[in-house]
Amino acid sequence: MTQEQIDKVPFAEVLSKYPQRDGAAAKADALLAGQISKSKRKIIVLDDDPTGVQTVHGISVYTDWTAQSVEAGFDEAGPLFFILTNSRGMTAQESEKTHRDIAREVAAAARKKNASFILISRSDSTLRGHYPLETLTLKNTLEEEGPIRYDGEIICPFFMEGGRYTVGNVHYVKTGDVLVPAAQTEFAADKTFGYAHSDLREWVEEKTAGAYKKESVRAVSIEDLRGAAGEGLDEAVEKITAALMEVSGFNKVIVNALSYTDVKVFAAALYRAQEAGKNFILRSAAALPKVLGGIKDKPLLTREELLVSTLAGTLAGGAGEAAPPGGLVVIGSHVQKTSRQLEILLEKKNIVQIEFDTHLVTDDSKFAQEKSRVQKLADDSIKAGKDTVIYTRRERFDLNTGNKEDELRVSMKIAAAVTGFVSALPCRPKFIIAKGGITSSEIGTVALKVKKALVLGQILPGIPVWLTGSESRFPNTPYIIFPGNVGDEGDLRKIADMLE
Repeated sequence: MTQEQIDKVPFAEVLSKYPQRDGAAAKADALLAGQISKSKRKIIVLDDDPTGVQTVHGISVYTDWTAQSVEAGFDEAGPLFFILTNSRGMTAQESEKTHRDIAREVAAAARKKNASFILISRSDSTLRGHYPLETLTLKNTLEEEGPIRYDGEIICPFFMEGGRYTVGNVHYVKTGDVLVPAAQTEFAADKTFGYAHSDLREWVEEKTAGAYKKESVRAVSIEDLRGAAGEGLDEAVEKITAALMEVSGFNKVIVNALSYTDVKVFAAALYRAQEAGKNFILRSAAALPKVLGGIKDKPLLTREELLVSTLAGTLAGGAGEAAPPGGLVVIGSHVQKTSRQLEILLEKKNIVQIEFDTHLVTDDSKFAQEKSRVQKLADDSIKAGKDTVIYTRRERFDLNTGNKEDELRVSMKIAAAVTGFVSALPCRPKFIIAKGGITSSEIGTVALKVKKALVLGQILPGIPVWLTGSESRFPNTPYIIFPGNVGDEGDLRKIADMLE
């Protein structure tokens, strides 16, 4: 079956077809908590852009993978830590080298600390990224470095906060009240990471160029996760564990999920299989790290929580200024959702609007002049205490050479220019919001020079906030990372209004 044969489905219809049993959530919590309490493995999440912390709080993010950083992550008291790779903004060759280097550092730290670990390759919930390159590189390098052997790979793109669900082995993107097969969305038409199949078994075969046929891909169904008639979740976990014990040859295991309860049931079985000696590398969206780490829900962040440290830092360092600096919103993402969110933000009367003409990117002289123009406007506006939005021209620029890596290099040149606007700011903004994965990663690591950040939580569902470290250009500043493919139409405006 190809994606063209898969229909859109009303979400309510799917939920009614798969009702959750009474008490299932509490039972799944108890099963998972029992397994987590016995696990000695540190969870290491390799995040291909900064948006993977969309579901967690109180967690460290390291922006490099030096021995010092990796060992510091192992030494933390918490169950997991993130390493930001930004590999979605790399070429395939760059990503391969990055993941080989990270795997070697992880293996060395694990040997030094006599520790075991679970490795999660966190990527896009709409299936974009360097797959299967990254997980295969991790597997091969870690097996070269030590005695570990990987039996399989878990694929779990469920991300409820962004409306990403998998059912019947088909991955969907919720749009309004309807589930749209992922391959029928704009995300599947990505110039670098496009794909043709929504059925994840077919997607695996497509992405691995036939190395793993769809018939060989294992799947954990909603029925498996919720238990057959007359069976409880204990039996469901036992059956899934038994199925995982049979996986070999680095075969792929797809996880269907319509709720966090489904993911928790699977996670309990995964822990049991690992306890029994099986090893898996995980390729997931943002939900699975939260579940495996036992991270509890936290209320959305308030204005006071976000701005108290920023305002204190501004007052301490802003003596003599006519007014406190304004806030900065930077828009790099070109997906339709982002463009619509920007349109609504631009209706805000008291925000300064600066469009960056990215179509000049192939003319070095004109591009340099355009960068200087945008920089001066932004500097003057923020120094004057005005909230300011810099956004790339909405008509996407494409080289149309047919070379995916050429397209990626142009994207990175534009991203570097956008990052430069933040690097050159003459004063600390009241707040910084970055829209888009590559944009937010470059601003965080290059412009703000963050080496280690603390995840405060989320300002809106799926929209995380970093607190920058003491080493950064603007220490202890809340940095709002707004994924391009997340949020309702009015959410960007809502955040800007909240921080005004």
